[in-house]
Amino acid sequence: MALTVQKIFTPSTLTRAFSVTAARKSGFNFELNETQREMQAMARKFAREEIAPQAAHFDRTGEYPIEILKKAWAVGLMNSHIPEHCGGLNQGVFDACLMGEELSWGCSGIGTVIGSSHLGQVPVILNGTKEQQKKYLGRLIEEPLVAAYAVTEPGCGSDVNGVKTRAEKKGDEYVINGQKMWITNGGVANWYFVLARTNPDPKAPASKAFTGFIVDRDTPGVTPGRKEMNMGQRASDTRGVTFEEVRVPKENVLLGEGAGFKIAMGAFDTTRPPVACGATGVAQRCLDEATKYSLERKTFGVPIAYHQAVAFMLADMAIGVETARLAWMRAAWEADHGIRNSYSASIAKAYAGDVANKCASDAVQIFGGAGFNSEYPVEKLMRDAKIYQIYEGTTQIQKLVISRTVLEASKRMA
Repeated sequence: MALTVQKIFTPSTLTRAFSVTAARKSGFNFELNETQREMQAMARKFAREEIAPQAAHFDRTGEYPIEILKKAWAVGLMNSHIPEHCGGLNQGVFDACLMGEELSWGCSGIGTVIGSSHLGQVPVILNGTKEQQKKYLGRLIEEPLVAAYAVTEPGCGSDVNGVKTRAEKKGDEYVINGQKMWITNGGVANWYFVLARTNPDPKAPASKAFTGFIVDRDTPGVTPGRKEMNMGQRASDTRGVTFEEVRVPKENVLLGEGAGFKIAMGAFDTTRPPVACGATGVAQRCLDEATKYSLERKTFGVPIAYHQAVAFMLADMAIGVETARLAWMRAAWEADHGIRNSYSASIAKAYAGDVANKCASDAVQIFGGAGFNSEYPVEKLMRDAKIYQIYEGTTQIQKLVISRTVLEASKRMA
């Protein structure tokens, strides 16, 4: 039965979610409430009926799945975290992750298409004025549009302090010049969050050297490059974006001059749990495909699932999936409850990314020669999984965050 395209959730329907106080008093609770179960079921249905059947096509062609995005927008699978005064549902990170895992099960590239706008929006959600939020977030509620987070540059990936894009204040405007690279939604975004250096002093600390801007896509001088054909997640639109004499009004500065680094880094505590949930969705799909195949493929007269070597691989995959899910759930829960979650978000992102890659490798192994062939689904899953160890901070960057937190805690206890 075709999925009906209509908006299902309104702000009033979310009032059934438990309160912060009640959740804390009740202790650990692994049960979803009714609204959460409905949202998860809707996302699961969408992933299986609208995404999974078309995943191979978009992986093969690299086309942007605009019609799927429009359907996802229409049924309420996008932008639900946008504040109510902008027309959104003010949904939490946890609830968004519930849906994000399901969408990535269908195809993590298309899941990224549907969910990656969140990264560009978070700086505005957390730091924008009511006027900025209404203008830029409101657009995304009115039409199926997306935003982009333009920070990474050709010569600096994880080294955000090395950003060379500059913004010079001239009267009531800033003039931006520079180049960004590996920007998700780079060619399809309606607007960008852009990080640029406003303090020309190379010795200025990062906390004061950069400023965050909202830049409209149609501003003269903004030029997206060619779409990159990546190893995996090929449905996603990834490009370089050049800013040449781009004039931005001072009203589009977030928080104020010099606050950009804080804004850019603060976004990750909110956006890394969704990356972890996407990796978990891929890992779950690997387990599901491997389990199904192992029950169909026979050697020595029995399904290979009954050979201990294969059965133990499935068990290891299941362990990874379940623990990765618990990791993103904790990080997302902390974000929603105002708890500093840099530590748990980095653990979730690093661990789930590794689990996705291990599960993908094991799934290919269980499929044997068929797993190495593009006619079978696990070859794509293995390519898709790799990016989870790279974007939004590599696994190694996450381990830096984790280790520094551990060391700082040890010093305080000494």
